Amino acid sequence: MHFLLKAMTVLAVVMASGLAGANSSATLDKSKAKTAAPKAASHTQKAVVAKSVKQSTVVARKAHASAQLAGKTRGLQSADTWREAQKLALYSASALVLDQRAGDALFQKNADVVAPIASITKLMTAMVVLDSQPNLQGAVAISEEDVDTLRGSRSRLHVGSVLSRETALLLALMSSENRAAHALARHYPGGLSAFIAAMNAKAQSLGMAHTRFEDPTGLSSNNVSTAHDLARMVTAAHHYPLIREWSTTSEAMVEVSGREQTFRNTNPLVKSPAWDVGLSKTGYIHEAGKCLVMQARVAEKPVVIVLLDSAGKMTRVGDANRIKRWMESAQASHKTQTHAAVRGDGKGPG
Repeated sequence: MHFLLKAMTVLAVVMASGLAGANSSATLDKSKAKTAAPKAASHTQKAVVAKSVKQSTVVARKAHASAQLAGKTRGLQSADTWREAQKLALYSASALVLDQRAGDALFQKNADVVAPIASITKLMTAMVVLDSQPNLQGAVAISEEDVDTLRGSRSRLHVGSVLSRETALLLALMSSENRAAHALARHYPGGLSAFIAAMNAKAQSLGMAHTRFEDPTGLSSNNVSTAHDLARMVTAAHHYPLIREWSTTSEAMVEVSGREQTFRNTNPLVKSPAWDVGLSKTGYIHEAGKCLVMQARVAEKPVVIVLLDSAGKMTRVGDANRIKRWMESAQASHKTQTHAAVRGDGKGPG
């Protein structure tokens, strides 16, 4: 009996010990779980932070690349793209292509050489007439004084013809009518001499330091300027809505001495669907060669084009088209480089 009681006591002790061990193990496991949970959360947070940092780095890198690209884009056409100017071969003796917004020369050739400018003169003639704020419906009569005795150029405006000042300006700018231009100057307050003085004063006010006018038509070879000076004159003339309108009119029916006649623009590019011309004037005398000045929008850029002393009947038009193709090619190259840079900057280490 005593032995049995002792055995039962030992068994109870063992069972109690086992239960305590089990409880201890359970408590330990719970403790480990509690410890493991924060560790797992910590790893997750680290992963999220790492991913966020990586994304921020990529965004920052792209933003930096975009800023660099924007800077490059602004300077590309004036620096890198236009360095290909040597690929542009023009036959005009003097030439200038001016970015009208920035004022930068995109291309120039003998742009500071002083040369006769022929009927490009008539842009100044038109500005001086309009500056005097005349009655545009007032009558202007063609007289013997308006006949070209220097070169014997012909005109459909016969002596005795009467037309409005507005029509005279239209014909002087659109068709380069010498008698119309000369008659406008004669009808200026103070007469022809006052008009010539006003032309030269206007040139000086525009900073045309190398320009001189002796007549309002351009028939005199002493009417001289440079491509740079003429770019200033074109820019100024472009601010006159009527000069823009009349110089780019392709043709007009005009009544002269009771008879309607068709007059056409001397620049064929004004009616070309490939061109967006905002102002135009041609010129020719033997000493000046074929001349052309224009304000136009080319390759999405407003530009002033000056071409002086072009040899051959269509050389000035050919040079203008060469400039247009050159600028459009440069623009296409610029867009290709920009797109390539964007694609390249979008690729970074993953």
